[in-house]
Amino acid sequence: MTDLDAVLFDLDSTLCVSEQDEEAVLADAFDRASVEQYCTVTDIIDAVDGIPTAETSHEFYELCFAAAAREAGVEDHHASALAAAYEECVDHSAVSFRPGAEDALAAANETNVGLVTNGDEATQTVKLDALGIADTFDTLVFVDPRNGVPPKPDAAPFEKALTDLGVAPDDALHVGDSLRADVAGANALGIDSVWIPHENRRTESPHEPTHTLTSLAEFPELL
Repeated sequence: MTDLDAVLFDLDSTLCVSEQDEEAVLADAFDRASVEQYCTVTDIIDAVDGIPTAETSHEFYELCFAAAAREAGVEDHHASALAAAYEECVDHSAVSFRPGAEDALAAANETNVGLVTNGDEATQTVKLDALGIADTFDTLVFVDPRNGVPPKPDAAPFEKALTDLGVAPDDALHVGDSLRADVAGANALGIDSVWIPHENRRTESPHEPTHTLTSLAEFPELL
C-alpha cells in the first residue's frame, strides 16, 4: 500500500483481549448486586447499538443494562447497582495482546500511529500500561463527550486523531474489530478501513470494510 501516512488502531478486541471470563464477570456482577441475571454478554454487546452517548463509564454500563433489560422484558433492571457491581468486577489490567497485534504495531511504526478507542482515558490507560504500549502511539484519542469527543462511529474521534497527526483521511488507514463503530466511522470520513472480525461478535452490518483480515498477523503484508 502506497502513500500511507498514518495507521489508526482500535484497542479493545482489536489490539488486546481481556483475560477475564466475560460471562463469569457478568454473573459475578449480578450476584454482587443481588439481582437475578437477565442477560448474557452477547445481550450487552447487542444493546450498545441502541444506547445514547454516555459521559462516564458508569453511565455507559447503566445504559447497557437498562437496554438489555428492556429487550428481556424485565421492568426492575437495577441498572445503576449492576453498573457499579460490574465496574468492581472488571480488572482493566487483565489484558493480553490479540494474536498478531505486536507485529501489526511494529509494521505500522513506519508511519504515524494513532489510537482511537471507545473507552475513556482512565480505563484505557491501564490497559496500555499493562501491555507496555503507552508510548507506541503518536496520538491517543479517548472518548470524552464533555470535551467534544463522542464515541465511534461519530467522525469526531477520527478527525481529532488525523488533526493531531497532520494527516488527510485519504492517507490514513483505520484498523478495528467493529463494523458498526470502526468500519462505519472510518468509511464515513473517507478513511480506508481494515476489519479484523472477532469471535462471538455480531457481523451483520451494511457497512463494508475496505479490507478484511482473519488475523492481525496478516496486517504487515497489507502495508
